[in-house]
Amino acid sequence: MTARTHPVVAAIRRALDRPLAPQRAALAAPALASLCLFSHGVVAADQSDASQDIPTVIVSALAIHEDALNVASSFSILDGEDLFQRTQATLGDTLNSLPGVHADTFGGGSARPVIRGQSAPRVKVLADGGSLLDASDISPDHATTVEPALVRRIEVLRGPATLLYGSGAVGGVVNVLDKRIPTALPENGFEGTLAVRGGSAANEKAAAAEVSVQAGSNLVLHMEGAARDADDYRAPGLHDGRRVPGTFADSGNASLGLSWVGERGYLGMAYSYRDDDYGLPGHSHEYEGCHPHGSSLHCGSHGGDEDHEGHDHDHEHEHEAVPTVSLLSKRIELRGELEAPFAGAERIRLRASRTDYRHHEIEGDEIATTFTNEGYEGRVEVHHVEVAGWRGVAGLQWADSEFAAIGAEAFMPRVASESLGVFVVEHLELSDAWHLEAGARHEWQRHKPLNDERGRPKFSDSATSLSAAAIWQFVPDYRLSLQLARSERLPHAQELYARGVHLATNTFECGMVAHPLTCGGADNNASIDTETSNNVELSLRKNVGDFTFSLGGFYNKVDNYIYARTLDQHEDFRLIKYTQRDAKFKGIEAEASYRFNTNLSATLFGDYVRAEFEEGGNLPRIPAARYGMRLDATRDAIGAQLEYYRATAQDDLAGYEVRTPGHDMLNLTLNFTPGTSGWSMFIRGNNLLDEEVWNHASFLARTVPLPGRNISAGMRLSF
Repeated sequence: MTARTHPVVAAIRRALDRPLAPQRAALAAPALASLCLFSHGVVAADQSDASQDIPTVIVSALAIHEDALNVASSFSILDGEDLFQRTQATLGDTLNSLPGVHADTFGGGSARPVIRGQSAPRVKVLADGGSLLDASDISPDHATTVEPALVRRIEVLRGPATLLYGSGAVGGVVNVLDKRIPTALPENGFEGTLAVRGGSAANEKAAAAEVSVQAGSNLVLHMEGAARDADDYRAPGLHDGRRVPGTFADSGNASLGLSWVGERGYLGMAYSYRDDDYGLPGHSHEYEGCHPHGSSLHCGSHGGDEDHEGHDHDHEHEHEAVPTVSLLSKRIELRGELEAPFAGAERIRLRASRTDYRHHEIEGDEIATTFTNEGYEGRVEVHHVEVAGWRGVAGLQWADSEFAAIGAEAFMPRVASESLGVFVVEHLELSDAWHLEAGARHEWQRHKPLNDERGRPKFSDSATSLSAAAIWQFVPDYRLSLQLARSERLPHAQELYARGVHLATNTFECGMVAHPLTCGGADNNASIDTETSNNVELSLRKNVGDFTFSLGGFYNKVDNYIYARTLDQHEDFRLIKYTQRDAKFKGIEAEASYRFNTNLSATLFGDYVRAEFEEGGNLPRIPAARYGMRLDATRDAIGAQLEYYRATAQDDLAGYEVRTPGHDMLNLTLNFTPGTSGWSMFIRGNNLLDEEVWNHASFLARTVPLPGRNISAGMRLSF
């Protein structure tokens, strides 16, 4: 007896297997305006032949399927051997070397990306276009749930291009591409990789493996896993080469995916499991009893065992062990793509996910605080055929999540959040010399406190973002780009409803929602306006020939910028209230390379950002300027890269900040990659000068130094 196939499954099979009608070889780029193309890790041309153009670069976050030279959007790509050699424990540390990208490090277990001086929630991290739905946008000590060892490519978008993924991504977008859901049949029915690595600074030991197996004519099974174990790392300076307490980090990841792959697309699902344990350095309980009295901060008791906020003062914390985080994330994802699904459409893409996230902050043997985030997200994009010369994409994105904090640091109520966004991006080749792009997004958002004892109201609003760009190829191989954008950002739930002690940032936080108990009293309440970024960027680049360069500058004027205003300060602890004030960001990013011959090239690079309020005063945690050079040499299967850069001292300080000194960074990488054997190995030295490094972008800028000299080595086998 023949088993019957479900009608829906049968329809999907027929759609995926139907032969593809003739299409244009390259789909138009639904790219938006942005700055210059920086290519630290970008697929590059063989510059020994000046007449050879750069090959096609596909940027999944923008669905770009055309020559990178014709794309206005700014992006960096880290993949292949470069990604393998630069992989660190966290996403922020892995990306830290890219132009304009830094990290707000928090020990060895958490580091979020900082793009052009801005971090979460203005920098959005995606998993193949979908939100992670973790808690990393709440606090810098909350890890981003990305395992760099299992990533095949990382794409970084800067500037106006980011509005494709929400009004909150005005700083930038990091799109992480993995192999959880196969998109093609494996060659010979079986493929995979094995990788191991280690490092000296933290006695790091790490391993990762992934395999894809063809389980039928169209079915592909994928399995992957990774594990990492690292002790507290060593650092010079105050610690004199000793280990920095609380900087250890252990993690484990596993994923199982199944995909149906046809001639015209695929549809698949994956289940992923992540388990992390890491320390929280600099996490002090000295100020846990601090609370507001109007606009003043009170850090003593009221004559009893408990303070105004209900925290016990009679603890002796001097000799307590460093607090730790126990993180668990379970995620189910659905991804699919289909070419020529119906008349007028070239392609349709589907992304959906459900995430169950929680992490405990553990002090001694007890759970002090638990953070949870449970949510769903869906996204559909339709790429249309050419209409009056315009080609592009229209889409819909929806998200529904519920966040909660329970325990000693429950500085936020349980909040249900919903958002719905619609977007369209269009692209026009006006002539061989002119390329135009335009895009728009409208988003609705609602936050609703659940069972809130303070009775704070729900918040709902909408935002509209617009962008436009023009590229002018005024002479062969040289391109001048101008990009304009007006992006609106709606407030994060934390910025609305926070009220309580937040020890990771040494603050007592107060949100913007008006309430009689809001910090500072009713006089500090104000209407909530939409944060609006008006951005202009100009860039000049050359990507063909022995000499290539990319030079660009940006200016971003932000009306009603939401920031943490300091109302009062007691020692290192601050009473802050989220407030709005006009601000401006400006900066430059540059990179120039010269290839002397097929074996040797040199690169100069640098980035700088300045951020201040319109009426005077600096924004906090802005990375210092950075400039340096790289030498790349190859001989047969052997390669070497010598990199030096100078990070300057940061003297542009917010009122409560402390100056961070500059440092010199010297790195050296040696790699061996036989042509057809399928395996490669490397040895890399970071901070070879054993410099004392303080990261101004971190909340622990002058409390916890970065690692000292580290020698790492790794080996990878692809089969």
